[in-house]
Amino acid sequence: MSRKTFIPTGETPPASQIGATLEALAATIAARRGAGEESYTHRLLAGAPDAALKKVMEEAGEVALAAKDVEALPCVPDAPSAERDAAIDHLRYEAADVLYHVLVVLERYDIPLEELAAELNARMTADERPAGGTRLCEGHVRRGK
Repeated sequence: MSRKTFIPTGETPPASQIGATLEALAATIAARRGAGEESYTHRLLAGAPDAALKKVMEEAGEVALAAKDVEALPCVPDAPSAERDAAIDHLRYEAADVLYHVLVVLERYDIPLEELAAELNARMTADERPAGGTRLCEGHVRRGK
C-alpha cells in the first residue's frame, strides 16, 4: 500500500480500489442527472455540451502542466523533498479532476464504464488483458475515423 493511502480500520478493501472508486463515482454522476441546477455535475450533464468538453480539455492541460512541474524538480533517490512531494500531490489532484470530467462526458453520452473497460481491454494483448475482462462486440470496435 502507498505511504499516502490507507484503509480505515475495520473496513474490508474491495478487490479493485480503482474499479470500486470509479464505479461509485460513475454512479454518483449518473444520479446527478436528476439533481437541480445547484449541482455542478447536473449542469455539466444537462447544459450545453461545450461546458463539459471544455472542462476535459482544461483539466487535461492542467495534468500536463502539473507533470511538467514534477519533471522540473530534481529527483534525488532516497532523499524525499517536500517540494517534490507537493508537486506530485498536485499532479494526482489534477489527474482526479480530468478523470471526473471524462466520466461526466461518458455519462452525458450514455457510455457506461463497462464499455470503457471493454475499449481499454481491446487495446491489450491476450496476455495483458484481465481474465474475464469485458470485450466489445465486433460491430462496435472502431480504430480511429
